Amino acid sequence: MRSTLRLLANVKSPRYLEPFAPTGLTGLVTHPSPRPTLIYLYTTTLQKLKAFPESSVYRQSTEALTRHRLEIVEATKPPGFDAWLERVKKTVGAEPARFASLRRQDGSYAAFQKDDGSDNPRGEEWDGESIEATTEGPTRTAEQEARWEKAIDESTKPEDKETDFFPEAMKWENEPALEAQQVSDIEHKIAAGLIEEVIQVAESEMKLVDEMYKSQVWEELAEKPSPGQWTYFERNTSGSS
Repeated sequence: MRSTLRLLANVKSPRYLEPFAPTGLTGLVTHPSPRPTLIYLYTTTLQKLKAFPESSVYRQSTEALTRHRLEIVEATKPPGFDAWLERVKKTVGAEPARFASLRRQDGSYAAFQKDDGSDNPRGEEWDGESIEATTEGPTRTAEQEARWEKAIDESTKPEDKETDFFPEAMKWENEPALEAQQVSDIEHKIAAGLIEEVIQVAESEMKLVDEMYKSQVWEELAEKPSPGQWTYFERNTSGSS
């Protein structure tokens, strides 16, 4: 039903969903870059879970679900992805120091994405201008925001004044957009509603990890459960009625 509602929403072309167009669900608009956003959220959640003991049931269950969904998202690559990745590698390889602070521990730059709502399915190239806050996509902490702003400032500063050469501001091209059918395929495989709803759940889970860690959920309960409290009805396999 929800996929049908999306089909009734405004589309950019037969191939692409239009960013910020209605999804058919009140208050929820089409996300402009769901793939890199989900990769950012899932990899961040997995990284945070490493601080939990391996014996933690919460860690085990959350890791399993998060890895499963991450594999689905990563396996779905938009048209032109390989060519885009080669261009990104060249951009970073030219001056890796400029992007060092934005490099994630898994080696990706998935969070480095500018949402512009332009007619270009590949998105607008970052021109060095400041990126305004938005309610879409992952929420950064104050520390992450400071690192982000610092990296942007440093990437737009001219080179050492001891030389007369001042290169132009570094450009960053957004990851190509997923086709409408690809978005639908991801939604079908994850089976948790529209991809925008999946993003909301991923955002909440990432925040929940912090709270669960603060609560030290792997430790024993202060009040022991009553005998049989966690025993549930089981299938009777003895054959007796």
